[in-house]
Amino acid sequence: MLPLSIQVPASVVLLAGGAIACFAGYRLFRLVLGVYGFILGALVASSSVGAADTWTVVLWALGGGALGALILIAGYFVGVALVGAGVGALLVNVAWKPFGGDPHWAVLLGAAAVGAIAAMSFQRYVIIIATAFGGAWTMLVGAAALMLGKGARAASSVSDVWVVYPTSAGPPGAWVYVAWVAIALVGLYVQLHTSGKAARARKKKK
Repeated sequence: MLPLSIQVPASVVLLAGGAIACFAGYRLFRLVLGVYGFILGALVASSSVGAADTWTVVLWALGGGALGALILIAGYFVGVALVGAGVGALLVNVAWKPFGGDPHWAVLLGAAAVGAIAAMSFQRYVIIIATAFGGAWTMLVGAAALMLGKGARAASSVSDVWVVYPTSAGPPGAWVYVAWVAIALVGLYVQLHTSGKAARARKKKK
């Protein structure tokens, strides 16, 4: 969770980071790891503070974000496995929505394990798929937050706190998932096309 007062700049970070991941995730994977490490670290750190004044939450978020970015950048292969695990967990959460409630922890754990193993076995394709779909969803979260007016943001919380959760990108509806898949497929095409060109260029130089 983050203070409502920084929702707009945080939404811009989510939108920009999601776009980088979606359309250039494989070529800029270390940067993407840093961005997502920062986002995850900031969310975890700010949530651990609980109810506090704005600057305390912001400082904790910045510290946690910096630590998260360093961890994922330093642990490149761990980062690859975590990306696969995260995508596996995300897909289970999205698929579970029509049934209501949250998936059982064992199902989440199994999906995360399968995602991590797949990511390590087929790194290039898993990274491209993961960053395309993960980036597209992050873009939707950021865009949805930006589209909310000041009054709507204030009405959405009685404690001046903005709760960021990946499966609550905005108003419910099938269009959210259609938009997610459509953007992800465009990102997937762009990444496969550009990474293939880069690989052929490197072979020619050799």
